[in-house]
Amino acid sequence: MIPWTITVGLLAVSAAMTMGLIHLLRPMLIRFAMAHPNPRSSHSVPTPQGAGLAVVGATLICSIAAMQLLAVGHSAAAPNIIAFGLAIVGLAAIGFVDDIAPLPLLSRLAVQTVACLGLLLALPVGARALPFVPYPLEALISLVGLVWFVNLTNFMDGIDGMSVAGILPILAGISLLAGWSDPAAAVDATIALALAGALIGFAPFNRHVAKVFLGDAGSLAIGGIAGWLLLSLSGRAQLIASLILGLYYLSDTTVTLLLRWFRGESLGQAHGEHFYQRGVARGLRVQQVVAHVWALNCALLLLALCAGSTARLWVQLACLAIGAALTAWMLRHFRGHSSKD
Repeated sequence: MIPWTITVGLLAVSAAMTMGLIHLLRPMLIRFAMAHPNPRSSHSVPTPQGAGLAVVGATLICSIAAMQLLAVGHSAAAPNIIAFGLAIVGLAAIGFVDDIAPLPLLSRLAVQTVACLGLLLALPVGARALPFVPYPLEALISLVGLVWFVNLTNFMDGIDGMSVAGILPILAGISLLAGWSDPAAAVDATIALALAGALIGFAPFNRHVAKVFLGDAGSLAIGGIAGWLLLSLSGRAQLIASLILGLYYLSDTTVTLLLRWFRGESLGQAHGEHFYQRGVARGLRVQQVVAHVWALNCALLLLALCAGSTARLWVQLACLAIGAALTAWMLRHFRGHSSKD
């Protein structure tokens, strides 16, 4: 278990650093990276985007400093922090370029794929999320899954406060399940806490009506960090717990994509058809949708902790089934809600 003093200190320092960096960056973002409303937007006035640079910067600085201070991450069994940092910086950089001047889809995907390859190389040596399949196949599945998680985090950052409500419970689950038991787990817990603190520092700026957005600079890199942490957790025999933690994000984006594919719609075209966006369009306030997502993800967090605390497969599968049922109910609630309800 992570000492509470380390937890509170890392959260506080990362949150404070993020808030300071946002104040410093905001004039530049207003000048170069304004998000102007369009028919698919959830905002009605031009808003600066790119504050994710502050979130990612604070996360990397605080996590690396904490690792040095606590002397974790130096073992041969620990992740490759240099490869991890370079990959996350790459995702933030391509995202910020896209915030300023939209890039072609294939160019974005190419850079994301290279960055995700770097994240795979950064995993602890010997970590296997799917030990029952040949390693080359597992590596391919992991790469596709990471690229997808990077993009789905971007897709889910569509209304004020959504990324905070969606990612914070995942990070809490990772830090609690990782604990402080071995070098790799200590690194995961440190990174998860640093990112959680950074999101806490970002939250006041992004509450409805938002003063600033993460932008692709933040959502892509945050997706890379969270996806990598879930993969690393899976490599410690916590596959089902990892699936439960990411269940809502995975379900909303994947089901939405499949529905668009079945209807013959372009999968690369921007849209407003995610279930949480449907909830807003059908009459729920932004704050209500975010509160629903927060409550669901907290419930998934409890189920993941339950699944991760036992070796009984039937208990783990029961937790997964309950989580899937709750998630399905939430998706149906968002899709079926109307202002007359």
